[in-house]
Amino acid sequence: MGINNHSSYKDDLVSLTADRGGRYTLLVLIGAAALCAALIIHLVGDWALGAGFAATIIGLGALFYVYRPGSAVLGVQEKEIVPDWAIARAAADISGMAIAVTDRSGRLMCASDLYGEWFPGYPAPTALPLDRDGAQQLAETMRSAWRDGEGDCEGLSKAALRLDVKVLRSGRADDYLVWHFRPVRRVSVMERFAEMMTGDMGVKLGDAGLMVAIIGGEGRIRGGNEAFISRATGRVDADMAGRDFAAYFRRDEEGRIFFARETPGMLPIAIFRVLLRGDQPDGPALIVMIDQPGNAVLSGSSLSYFQALLALLPFGLAMTDRDGRLLFLNDSFARATNVADGDMPAYPGDLVVAEDQAALAAAVRRYAVGAQMTGDIAVRLRNRPEEAVAFSLAGVRGLGEAAVLLTLKDENNEEGRLKKQVVQATKMQAVGQLAGGVAHDFNNILTAIIGHCDLMLMRHTPGDSDYDDIQQIKSNSNRAAGLTRQLLAFSRQQTLRPQVLQIPDIVAEVSNLLKRLIGEKVKLEVNHGRNLGMVRADPGQMEQVIVNLAVNARDAMPDGGTLTIQTFSISEKQVKEMRSTVLPPADYTGLRVTDTGVGIAPDLVSKIFEPFFTTKEVGKGTGLGLSTVYGIVKQSGGYIFAESQPGHGTSFTIYLPVHVPGAEEVPPATLRSLPPRRPVWGSGTILLVEDEDMVRAVAERALTRQGYTVLTAADGEQGLDVLNGAHKVDLLLSDVVMPNMDGPAMLRQARLTHPNLPVLFMSGYAEEQLRKSIDVDNVAFLPKPFSVAQLSEAVASAFAEIEPGADNGGDGNSGRRAE
Repeated sequence: MGINNHSSYKDDLVSLTADRGGRYTLLVLIGAAALCAALIIHLVGDWALGAGFAATIIGLGALFYVYRPGSAVLGVQEKEIVPDWAIARAAADISGMAIAVTDRSGRLMCASDLYGEWFPGYPAPTALPLDRDGAQQLAETMRSAWRDGEGDCEGLSKAALRLDVKVLRSGRADDYLVWHFRPVRRVSVMERFAEMMTGDMGVKLGDAGLMVAIIGGEGRIRGGNEAFISRATGRVDADMAGRDFAAYFRRDEEGRIFFARETPGMLPIAIFRVLLRGDQPDGPALIVMIDQPGNAVLSGSSLSYFQALLALLPFGLAMTDRDGRLLFLNDSFARATNVADGDMPAYPGDLVVAEDQAALAAAVRRYAVGAQMTGDIAVRLRNRPEEAVAFSLAGVRGLGEAAVLLTLKDENNEEGRLKKQVVQATKMQAVGQLAGGVAHDFNNILTAIIGHCDLMLMRHTPGDSDYDDIQQIKSNSNRAAGLTRQLLAFSRQQTLRPQVLQIPDIVAEVSNLLKRLIGEKVKLEVNHGRNLGMVRADPGQMEQVIVNLAVNARDAMPDGGTLTIQTFSISEKQVKEMRSTVLPPADYTGLRVTDTGVGIAPDLVSKIFEPFFTTKEVGKGTGLGLSTVYGIVKQSGGYIFAESQPGHGTSFTIYLPVHVPGAEEVPPATLRSLPPRRPVWGSGTILLVEDEDMVRAVAERALTRQGYTVLTAADGEQGLDVLNGAHKVDLLLSDVVMPNMDGPAMLRQARLTHPNLPVLFMSGYAEEQLRKSIDVDNVAFLPKPFSVAQLSEAVASAFAEIEPGADNGGDGNSGRRAE
């Protein structure tokens, strides 16, 4: 049965046992009463006293029996409420799902019929016979469900069955788990092969003299290439699906096999059968047929035909003999394992790391003998030891020396490269978001440190014992501020001032600087292409890109070399011919920086743009140079690629889209940077809104020293309360990102009552990023971290732009300018 429905029998047994126990107890009481009565009569000699005592004992026993717990007299059956599993099972069967219910101890309490079909014998979910580590995954899912209320597990397998599992905690006391098993629709091996054989692959096999068919376990044809269909039927367009495969052949007296429709005198056919599922000897199979000039024994010529079949397949295939020696591997297998032409290793173990060689050799020997089987083994290739790959093994018979077929998916093909690019882009985006958030928090901390240093320097003069120490603290803080700017650059959140420019002009601007940076050992060569299109980029940031790439090239050439900077143009047609999965078709202006240094290892190329990743010695690099380049290029709408060969140098290629005049609509600037102004003493009332206490304290002290009256608030809501209760406010100085109510939301509310109120926003985020969230006009911006002098300049400039007589709301008094 699919249900442990013992509750009814158990309840009857408990009731019967309890009833018998009560009767037994009553009989014992009657016997005891009689014995006591006899003893009293013997000792006292009073029959009445003995009989009364016995009657009392018997009466009490009768009352106990009648009103015992669980008796019908009480009207309530005191027993544990047991769920009706029959109803639960009926509901599960109607749903057509594979469902099971277990208790706290893991016992199977109820299961649907489909669960029993998939898992004969109705084992508990944690004891299911799953492939590989499926049982361990289910156990972890069960623990998660007991802890969190639910758990999920995907990709479990049992033979050809693929399952996803969802587990929910349920019951009146959350003392049961409900398991839901869902089948995963996967294209079968037979369907994949049938599709290949009826397509271009089948045509290529036919050109190589191979006839191929796919048959099911019942022996009926599921598909075949044109070479087989035309030979078997005489027509290329014949529909053979569902026909009996054996019906198309005949056997002569010598046991040779021919096509049934062909006349005597034709060549016999050699037929090879390869199981698609090694655990099903009578299951679906790949049938390969070739003309056999002699008997049906596999000859060297026939083996070459079969190897031609394997060479054309789009995934890696190799064959070994019974001793595990490699007999053949196709191009896809060689490419995936980095085997050079004509350099086939002796054993498959030579392709993997030393730790995995013994396991792979044992697996090959196991599949080479006995019944035909298939299976997988996870190993690490010698050329890619950082990630595990799956070798699929299948025992084969009747192919001469070949005993084991090994398959390996080639991750270097277009699909594999695209998958890696998507993973890399997702990782870089996530790291960029993290870097931007870290930079914002550090900017707040650095603002407080730099501000306090400035305030202390106002009380010290050069020559004081503490003056140099304070200056050192401020200098190191400014260095840290530079690192946060690089993090913002990588996360594409820095402030850019794009202009329409020519890349050769930028190269010319930094040429003299580059010659000093790279030193005399390194030769600088600059080559410019013709008909270069204009690009739209920040000239200062593009200079930073070239300098960073040049410095990396210099460090890669400790003994000297050549640094080449090249500009070129590439048309949309040329981009299409590149067939790049990353670079969209368009006209680009390219910049290529190449060195002749030591190069970068292939397994490190994908990591070089990550923040803080460096191959330099400790103390000789922050790991932010190339990540800054990556962020600037991406924020400018461009693309960057790295190519390197160890011992032969590295080349970085940047593609920037050609600027089309009038095609880009410049958004209205809602933020403006204030021109520098000499710090002066001022007067007026400033409302300072900042959620960071340390930043608010520094700014308040600095502005108060400059002569301003400063009102403070910790968030937008407090800022509005202070603004509405103040006699007059001449300038709103506010952070942008704050809890409860942020700066832009506060400003929109404030402008309802103070329409001309000047605003100076300050933030650790970049101005470019804030433009997207601030939709209010007449707003200035001060980036963090800032010094006391920079804060004073920005406030003075903001006051200088206030028009005389402007009504800022409040009592109607005009704002006062700094004098």
